[in-house]
Amino acid sequence: MSHLHVSPLGGGVQPRLEINNFVKDNHQFSLYVQALDRMYATSQGDFSSYFQVAGVHGYPLTAYDGAVGPQQFSPQNQWTGYCTHGSTLFPTWHRPYVLMVEQILSGHAQQIADTYAVDKDAWKQAATQFRHPYWDWAANSVPPPEVISLPKVTITTPDGKNTSVNNPLMRYTFHPVSDGGFHKPFSQWSTTLRQPDSTRSNAQENVAQLKSVLKNAQSSITQATYDMFNRVTTWAHFSSHTESSGGSTSNSIEAIHDNIHVLVGGRGHMSDPSVAAFDPIFFLHHANVDRMIALWSAIRYNVWTSPGDAGDGTFTLAYEAAVDDATDLTPWRKTDTEFWKSNEVTTTQSFGYTYPEFIGLDMNNRDAVNKTISQKVAQLYGPKGTSHRRSFEEDLSDLEQIHGHSHSRRHQRLAKRGRLAQLLKGIFSDWSAQIKFNRHEAGQSFSVCLFLGDVPEDPSQWLVSPNLVGTRHAFVHPTKNDHVAEEIGFIPINPWIAEHTGLLSFAVGLVKPLLIKSLQWRVLLADGTPADLESLEVTILEIPSEFLDDAPNPVSGPAKYHKDITHGKRGGCKDA
Repeated sequence: MSHLHVSPLGGGVQPRLEINNFVKDNHQFSLYVQALDRMYATSQGDFSSYFQVAGVHGYPLTAYDGAVGPQQFSPQNQWTGYCTHGSTLFPTWHRPYVLMVEQILSGHAQQIADTYAVDKDAWKQAATQFRHPYWDWAANSVPPPEVISLPKVTITTPDGKNTSVNNPLMRYTFHPVSDGGFHKPFSQWSTTLRQPDSTRSNAQENVAQLKSVLKNAQSSITQATYDMFNRVTTWAHFSSHTESSGGSTSNSIEAIHDNIHVLVGGRGHMSDPSVAAFDPIFFLHHANVDRMIALWSAIRYNVWTSPGDAGDGTFTLAYEAAVDDATDLTPWRKTDTEFWKSNEVTTTQSFGYTYPEFIGLDMNNRDAVNKTISQKVAQLYGPKGTSHRRSFEEDLSDLEQIHGHSHSRRHQRLAKRGRLAQLLKGIFSDWSAQIKFNRHEAGQSFSVCLFLGDVPEDPSQWLVSPNLVGTRHAFVHPTKNDHVAEEIGFIPINPWIAEHTGLLSFAVGLVKPLLIKSLQWRVLLADGTPADLESLEVTILEIPSEFLDDAPNPVSGPAKYHKDITHGKRGGCKDA
């Protein structure tokens, strides 16, 4: 019996493009829209259909292309698909996953290009160069209208005309939804939904809410991403959100990934791992997760998959089974009899794709790649202080003159840039909230929301409140699970202080009184209701950091835990 294989793409090494740029490329976008429609239209029983490939991630809990194992439907993992959440395999498993979708779409694109009556050669070349776009949420937390708000888009069709067509990036339509065996509310929705206004059968997407939630999260997402690049140095800390990977002072790629899922989904599909992949934004999201893996591994080029366990287990891996870089990444086949392994997916170039940051680099010169990518990370996600230091130095004399005049427009502007002004001194305190919890306690996805100042009475306003410092989201299937699965994550605090207060530095004497006086937190369930978590533990960390003259990004020292800030409060630090 022949099986589907994940194989290197043809056409040489081509870059995946960020979705905001991708939609401006008429050839690429037109082919993508049509190819996605063809994948949607493929029979749900076909392994190359969108339904089957998306279903690998969770429901409908059927074997994909014959990839079965002894743990199929075990009591501990009966709700899961093949995805390796909570495992050191999380980053590497998703690399061939996105590639499988890309491979199928590429095949459709080449067939479609061959039907063009005008400029066929140009369309065929575009199809050969087609690569799946990514959504860089760390830089652009609100995707373009072509992804989230346009029911129709204009593309060039094979007759050479500009044609308005239904937008397949807005949602996926099941045919029928009953094939998925889903639980409510997903069993009653014929399409995927983002931030739906209810869990009823007639629920509608709230696009305005989606935009507001994502926009309000931008600075926190950006800072969390930047911290990950600078402070996460081991694969265990980088790969997994589990508490056992603790020791870092910033989020893993999985934790950041979890946050994006729940921010997009709300009550909808993206917030539930068993159905998330049916939403087409899932693969834009995961292409960027893959890019983050590529960027991080270029900086930490001596680090790759480390041994660990399978966490909650998968369709083919037992609960907490031992895994390493030679574990099969089922169901992604290299041949009919072999599955890809983590030690075989170390580079993107070997599969025929790259990312814009790597264009023109000699990938064999690891030190040079490290230096260049470190600089690009600073440019993309870091404070703009390195390029603005001269202008800040010119402002320093003004600081003393206006100090104390909090109503001065210039003071307010400088206060918002106070974080960067402090960086000029070389050493600064980076404040974060460490968030721990048992992800299974609530029985569904949820958000730990951190505030400085008043908390809105209406929970629906929590994620868009100006007093929201940031959130740590648990990406959980809605079922009760008896075993404890501790997660750890971090919420950066410095960006909110810089943007919303008049503090001109992050010195402990200024920040700690603010946190003691004003820090609050709440738990919001995915269904929109508030909750309490017995397992929740919020602890404030101060991380000494320093910008060195010869480095584009800061180096950090051991964290100081200010346990007294939250100790004694419900959900606060449990140790005095």
